[in-house]
Amino acid sequence: MKLKLILLLPLTLLVIGAGCLNKSEESGFPNPARIIENNNLNKVDLSNKNLNRVPMEIFDNTNITELDLSGNNLTGALPAEIRKLRKLKVLNLKNNRMTGLPAELGQLTDLEILDVSNNQLTGLPYELGNLKKLKTMNLSGNNYSRQDLEKIKKELPLTNFITD
Repeated sequence: MKLKLILLLPLTLLVIGAGCLNKSEESGFPNPARIIENNNLNKVDLSNKNLNRVPMEIFDNTNITELDLSGNNLTGALPAEIRKLRKLKVLNLKNNRMTGLPAELGQLTDLEILDVSNNQLTGLPYELGNLKKLKTMNLSGNNYSRQDLEKIKKELPLTNFITD
C-alpha cells in the first residue's frame, strides 16, 4: 500500500493511509474518536495515558455514560464543556493533580459515581449539591474545605461520601 505524505507548515507531518495516526495521536494524545468507537460509544477509558489535558473531542460525544480519566497528569479543573455529557453516570478522576472542580459538574444530573480521590482539591463547588442521583462521591486524599462539603451534604443526604 502506498502512503501519501503531506507536509503542513510549519513542521506538522501527517501520514494518510490505513491505520495511521491522526493529529491528536501525533502530539501524544490518543485518538478520542477511536477510543469512543472501541468502547461502544458510551464508555470511554483514558486512564493512565499520561494526559496533561482532556482531549476536547471527548465532549462532542454526548452519549458517554462512563468517563475514566484516572491516573493521568491533569491539573487545574476540568473544562466547563463537561456539562455537555448529560448522560454521564460515572466520572473517575482519581490519581491526578487537579486543584478544582468546575461548577458545571452540577449540571450532570444523571451522575451516580464521582471519584476525585488523590488529587489536590482545595475547594468544592456548591453546585455538586444538584446531583440528586449521586450515590458515591470519593473525596479521599484531598485537602478541600470541610465547610464546602457540609453544605453539599445537606443537599445530598443519601450520598455515600468517602472522605478518608
